[in-house]
Amino acid sequence: MLAISCAFDENCPFDAADRYSFGASTSGEQPKMPVAATGESSGFWGTQSMKIKHLAIRSASAAALVSCTLAAGLPAPAVAQTTPGEVISTKVPLEQLAALPAMSNLRLSPDGTKIAAQLGSGNDFVYAIIDLQDGGKATPIASAGTFKETGQRSVFGYEWFDDRYLLMTLASRENVYGTRADIYRLVAFDTTSGKLHDVGWDDAMADASNVLYRDKENKRILLARQANRRGDTERMFLYQVDWVDVATGKVLSTEQRKNPIVNGWVADSDGVVRMGVAYDRNSGEQRYLYRSRENENFRTVARVTDEHFTGSGIQPLVFLDEPDMAIVRSNHEGYDAIYKANLSNMEIVEKLFSIDGYDVSGVIPNAEDNGILGYTYATDRQYREYTDPRFAQIQEFLREEFGKGNAQIVSTNDAETRMIVALSRPAQLPSYYLYDVESGSFNLISYTHSELKDGVLNPVEMVRYTASDGLEMEAVVTKPRLRSQQKDLPVVVLTHGGPYGVRDYASYDQWAQAIAEQGYVVVQPNYRGSGGYGAEFVKAGRSDGFGTRMQDDLNDVVDYLDAQGLVDKDRACMMGWSYGGYASARAAQRDPQRWDCTIAGAGVYDLPRMKQYDLTYLGEFGANYLAEGASALADVSPARNAGGTWSPILIVHGVRDPRVPIEQARILRGALQGAGKQEGVDFAYLEQPKNGHYGAFFTKEERLEWLGGASAWLAKHNPSYIPSDPDYEDRPPLDPAAKKMGERLGIEDL
Repeated sequence: MLAISCAFDENCPFDAADRYSFGASTSGEQPKMPVAATGESSGFWGTQSMKIKHLAIRSASAAALVSCTLAAGLPAPAVAQTTPGEVISTKVPLEQLAALPAMSNLRLSPDGTKIAAQLGSGNDFVYAIIDLQDGGKATPIASAGTFKETGQRSVFGYEWFDDRYLLMTLASRENVYGTRADIYRLVAFDTTSGKLHDVGWDDAMADASNVLYRDKENKRILLARQANRRGDTERMFLYQVDWVDVATGKVLSTEQRKNPIVNGWVADSDGVVRMGVAYDRNSGEQRYLYRSRENENFRTVARVTDEHFTGSGIQPLVFLDEPDMAIVRSNHEGYDAIYKANLSNMEIVEKLFSIDGYDVSGVIPNAEDNGILGYTYATDRQYREYTDPRFAQIQEFLREEFGKGNAQIVSTNDAETRMIVALSRPAQLPSYYLYDVESGSFNLISYTHSELKDGVLNPVEMVRYTASDGLEMEAVVTKPRLRSQQKDLPVVVLTHGGPYGVRDYASYDQWAQAIAEQGYVVVQPNYRGSGGYGAEFVKAGRSDGFGTRMQDDLNDVVDYLDAQGLVDKDRACMMGWSYGGYASARAAQRDPQRWDCTIAGAGVYDLPRMKQYDLTYLGEFGANYLAEGASALADVSPARNAGGTWSPILIVHGVRDPRVPIEQARILRGALQGAGKQEGVDFAYLEQPKNGHYGAFFTKEERLEWLGGASAWLAKHNPSYIPSDPDYEDRPPLDPAAKKMGERLGIEDL
C-alpha cells in the first residue's frame, strides 16, 4: 500500500485552517440542476440582467497528486489505504468540527481535465475551477457572498455543459406581483474568458433554470422556463421551452409554447419534448400529457391525486430508444421500485429493481441519457448497484478494498476513464480520490478537513425499535467514544426535518458528531412519515401524526435505548432544525416531564398562521402538507399553547429564512414572554441575520453559533457529566465555543 501525502501550496489565498490539496465533500453528490430554493428575496422578479461582481482573490495552486499504477487491462485501483484512519483520542473542539469542508460538490469536466468545486474559505464558500493539467491551479468564479450581494441569491447547483462552460443554478425567494415565489436562474462560467454571464434571462419570470437537453455541437440548451414577453399576467407562471445559446445567454427560439394547464415539460435524449405534467394547486391532481414523437399532439395518459404526499404515480426517469418505453419509478406496490413502462398508456411492462422493505431512490443514467448504468437505494446507508459490467467491476474493486458503501463513484468524464470517488465511513470524515481507470492510479484529491484528515470520530450504527403502538422503525445512534463506559449516558434526540419523505442515514453527520463529542449519545429517529420506508409508513405520519404520534416516536426511542442500558431517559434533550425545530418546541410544550431541555431551529410554531402563509404559495392542497384540520393545527401549535410548564427551550432562526419566515420564531418568543416565561432562564433566543433555511448554516460563523449555543444549553440543563458518572473526575472542560455562546445568550453558571 502506498501512503499518499499531500503538500499544501504556501501561497494558498484561503485561511490556513482550510487549506487543501484539492478538496472533499461532506454532502455527497449534487443533483443535476436542482429545483428547490435556498435563498431569500431582494425584490428582483426576472426582467433585469444580473451584475456579478468578481471575487478579488488570487488563484490557488494545489499540490500535484501522487500516483501509483498497477496491472494492465482494467486495473484495480492502486489504493492509498485499506483500513480506516486512526481513532482520534482527544476531544475535538467545536471550532474544528464546525469548519467548512475544504472542498465539496466536485464535478469532473467532460474531458476529465478540470474539476468544478465549492471551496471552504474561512467563513464562506468560494466556487472555483481546478485545472488538473496545471498542477491543480484553482481559478475562482465567485464567492457565495458575492451572489448574496447581487440579489440575495444562493448557488444551488452546477453542472458542466461542455469542457468550456459550467452552468450554475442560482436560487432566491422573492415577491412576484404580490405572491412569494421561488426564483431560479442560470448563469454560465466561461473557463476561457474567466467571466460569468446570464443564460435565458430574457423576460424570465420565476423559474428559468430547468435544462431539458444539452446540444453541445450547437452550443445551446433546451430550457423550460416561465417567461412573460407580452405582459400576460394570467399565463406568466406557465412554462414554455426555448432554445438558448450558452455562449451568449440569449433566447434563440421557442420549441414548445405554453400550455394553459402544463406546469412542467420533459424531453427525451434527442431533445424532443415528449411529456407535460399539469398540477392543480387546489385539488392536488397531477395530469400527464404525452406524445410518441415530435409531430404528434399531446394527449392525456394519466391522472393521479396523491392525497398523502407519498409520491404516487409513475415518474419517468429515462426515455429509452425503444418507442414509447421509459425507465420509471413507481410505488404502486407499496415501495418505490424501478420499472420499464409504456408511456403511451402508462402501463408497467416489467419490474427492474427493488429492495425489500425500502424504497429505491433512483437510477444512474448513462452518458447519452437513453439508458442506465445502475440504481441507487438506501437501507442503513446510501448505496449504488451497477448493472453496467464495467462500472460493476470498478464498484466491486472499491467494495473489496474499502467495504460496502464506503467508496462511491460520484462524477466521471464522458469517456468514463476518469472518476471522482468519495470515501466515507460512518464515523470517518469524508475524503475524495481521483481514479484513472486505464492506468489504475488512485490519487488523493483532498481530505474534507485538513487538520483531522481521515481521523475516526464517534461510532455510528442503525438500530430498529418498536414504537408504543407497535409500529417498527429505525434510528441512527452515535455513541461518544471518549466516555469511560457506554452505559446510562445522557442522550440528545436529533430530529430530522421534512418531515415527510426525509430520513437520516448511518453516515457521517456533522451535527451528530459535534454533540457526541461533548459526551452525549445522539439518536436520530426515522419516525413515522419519514421517507425511504414505503408509502404506508409515510401515511402513518399524516392525520394522526403531526405533533401527536410522531412525537410519541421520539419519546419511544429514548425508552428503547434506556431499556438497552445505553442511556438514562431522565437525562434527555431534543434538538432539530425545520420540522425538527417544531418537534423540539412541541416536546418542550407537550412533554416537559420527559425532556430536560430542547433546542429548536427554524421551526413552525403557529401552524394555522403558517398555513395561511402557504396558501398563496402552495395552494389549498399544498398548504395541507403540514397537517390536516384547522382545529388540530391550533391544538398542536406550541405558540398557541405557551402557558403551563415547559422544558427550557433555545430558539434559533435565520432572518433570511425563505421557507419558514422569521415571524414564526418571533411569535413563539412573544407567546412565551406573554405567558410569563423569563428569557435567559426559561428560554433563550437567537436570530442569525444572514442565515436561511435550506442548506442551513452556510457560513462557519453560523454553524458555530448553532453548535456552540446548543452545547451551552445542554451543559446548563442536561450536563454530559454528573457526579455519579464514573468518568466525572476526568471530564473535559466546556468547549470554548459553547462557553462563548453561553455568555452571549445570557446563560449563567456554566
